[in-house]
Order: sequence, then C-alpha cells, then structure tokens
Amino acid sequence: MKRFRTMLVSSLVALLAVAMARPPQAAWADATSAPTPAQTPEKEAASDTSEVPLQYADFTWMNGQSKQKDFPFTFSKYVTPSLYLDTYYAYSGNHPRDNTVTGTASTGRHNEFQLNLASIGFDWNYRNVIGRISIQYGSMMSIVQDLDGTASRGRSFTVQNLRYVREATVGYHLDALHGINIEGGIFMSYMGLESYLLAENWNYSRSLVCESTPFYFQGVRAQIFPSKYLKIEPWLMNGWQTYGKWNNTPAAGLSVHWRPTPSLGFAANFYTGSDTRGQPSRLRFHHDHSVVGKLYEAPQSKGLSKLAISVNNHAGFESGGGGPSARNAHMLGSAVALRGWFGKDRWAATIRGEVVSNPSRYLAQFPPPGFAQGGGESFRVWGLTATTEYFVTDFFTLRAEVLHRRANVPFFAGAGGTTSPDGFADTATTSFVPDVVKSQTLGILAANFRL
Repeated sequence: MKRFRTMLVSSLVALLAVAMARPPQAAWADATSAPTPAQTPEKEAASDTSEVPLQYADFTWMNGQSKQKDFPFTFSKYVTPSLYLDTYYAYSGNHPRDNTVTGTASTGRHNEFQLNLASIGFDWNYRNVIGRISIQYGSMMSIVQDLDGTASRGRSFTVQNLRYVREATVGYHLDALHGINIEGGIFMSYMGLESYLLAENWNYSRSLVCESTPFYFQGVRAQIFPSKYLKIEPWLMNGWQTYGKWNNTPAAGLSVHWRPTPSLGFAANFYTGSDTRGQPSRLRFHHDHSVVGKLYEAPQSKGLSKLAISVNNHAGFESGGGGPSARNAHMLGSAVALRGWFGKDRWAATIRGEVVSNPSRYLAQFPPPGFAQGGGESFRVWGLTATTEYFVTDFFTLRAEVLHRRANVPFFAGAGGTTSPDGFADTATTSFVPDVVKSQTLGILAANFRL
C-alpha cells in the first residue's frame, strides 16, 4: 500500500512539472460545461468571454467536459435549451444468460441495443435569478438511482418521484468578486473528475474510482469565483447520492477547480457525512484530486494533433459506530488516462489504467447479487480501457471501446447470470446461486449526441 501511495504522488508531481513548463497558449471564447457565474443580459452582451471564469479559453479537450463548441439553440438571452442522447451496444465476454452486466454503472445490458440516457433541459437567467431543469430517461437511471435506500425511511417519499429529474435548481447570482451563485435543489456532483454524462468523458465507461463517488446531490450550494481561473464551491446536502437522509445530520462538501492556463486544470473535492443506516455516529470522509494537462498541440496536423493526460486519485474512509475501523474501512484508487487526437482533431484514442482498493466494500456500489458486502475481506480491482472516438461533429460522436477488469474476489456476472436459472425475473429462484466471477471483458459501440 505504501508503494501504491508513493506511485500516485510521483505521477502527480511529474505531470505538474511537465504541464507548468509549457507556456500559456492563445485563448478561445468557446464555452465549456463547467459551472460559471450567471450574468445579467446587459453584462452578457457587453462582456469579453475571455474574462468569464473557467471559460476564458477552450477547455473542451478536458476529461469530464462537454466537447460542444456550437450552441445553435441559444436563441434567447434568458433561456437556453439543451438536448442529450446516449445509445450503446455492449457485449460481455462472460455471456451472462440474463443479459445483465454488473460491476459498472455505465452499461447495464449485454448483447442488446440500449438507450442509455436521453435528456432535455433548460437553463434560465433573468434579472440575476438563475436556474436549470433537466428531465432524463434511460436504462442508466435504474442502475444509479435504485441504490438509494433512504427512500425506505418513513413515507411521503419515493425514488420514483424524482428519478426522471437529472437536475432541478433555482438560485440567485450576486455581482461580487468574479461572480457568486447560490442555488438549491438537485444538482450534479463534480466529485471524481468524470461526468455523469458519458459523452463528456474520454472513455465511454467511467473509471471505477469515479463510479464510487456520487453522481448527484440534493441540497444547496454556493459557487464562488474569486478570479477567472478559480472556483470554490461548498455544498450542504442530504447525503451521499441520496435524495433523503440515512440519519439526521446533513452532509457537507467542498469542490475547488483551478485552471491557471488553457493547458492545465486542477480539481479537488472533499466530502463528509453520516451515511450508514441507523448509525449516526459513523462518519464517512472522501477526498479526490485531479490534474488534467495538455502536453502537445498542433491543430493543423494530419497526424497527432493533440496529446493530453488525466490523473484522478481517491482516498477515503469510514469510522465510528458499529462498523470496522478506518484502517479496514478505507478506499484508495487511481485512474490515469492518456489521450491523443489525430487528423486535425477528427479522431481521438484514449488508453486508461485504473486500480481500486476497498477492503470493507462500503463503496462497492454496483456488484451482482451474491457479492458479499460490508465484510472485512479485501477487495481490489484493476482495469485497462482502450477507446477510439470519431467526431462526426462537435455535438455527435461515435465510439468503439474494449474494457477489461479483474478483481481479487468474484465481482462480475458470469455465464449463469445473476437473476434465475433461465435468466428471467419471473422464474422461481429456489436453490439458484448467482454466477459471480473475478473478471469481465466488455466490447462497446456507442453514439453520443448533445446539442
């Protein structure tokens, strides 16, 4: 474990040295998906976009950011609509009988064409009143939201009431510093670097370290922009990817994003909360930090036109109450990706390596039935992912991906499936034992549209 931590620190130091040695490049005025301070229409018309915090340059190359540069639906200075569509076909080398893929929240079905996520949304800004609502539908929702057990606490609340809402926030923009936004509602988490929207990530399948962190929160947040390079965002919410509370104390978090040059971005996230059912004295702490650096750029090259690297490290633990100590209930993980663009940025290829250690398995969120959670046994997973992407336009891409993961204990669905003897949920499961294996290889074809 000591050697593992040393490797993580060394990779960060080396990347920082390389990226900081590069001179700043010319800035573009294109927007990214990073949250930015709202502006009044009068200021928006007169302002120079090169001064907009976290949008002062073209950051569409970054991992976890929208690749979209053209926004044809921006027909009103008050309301901006958006459309999103993600479809895929996945094939598991384990050939599960019930066509259920486990161990990941990115793809849930084998040997089928699936609508993963479809969404329509609206952002508004009128007289400093800001807000966003995004409605969603697709198979990914059942993977992510069905894990929210807080809905069973009391009445007047079900996940079904909220499952079709991806984001719903309302707030107010203050003209202080470089902008301050205060919002409440359901908002997407920025923990873990990679986005809930798979089109924004370098790989189609999210890394395990990012899937071990929340995709959404329900609560309030403030986005504070001290300069155009920096965002500080404190959160107060119900809990870790929950619409309700496991106990009575709210959870708290903090996100910091710093982009000192158009070629370099840093992020750090912190979370603490009481997320164990019936144990208010048991606390969870989680931290992740990321660095994304552009190492090379030649926009007009027909060969290699861009090269970038992404490093995302995680560390966390649970302690107190009736559970295991922090020494046994901890999480360590890292995902490192190298991405190259080719043919004047028309093609891209990404290779990612990842490793996760979570002995008590308190963050093993997407296992199959039959996987023992909450024990003191070791749990380690490593994986390699190779992705090729073709940009038809900046808002429509095609992807091909191969993903291989291996765990030290059975964690993935095997050939016998995890549902019933014949793979159907309405078949009797008497004496049925889910087939759980140690490795999984997926082949994926995907199409992503965002406008």
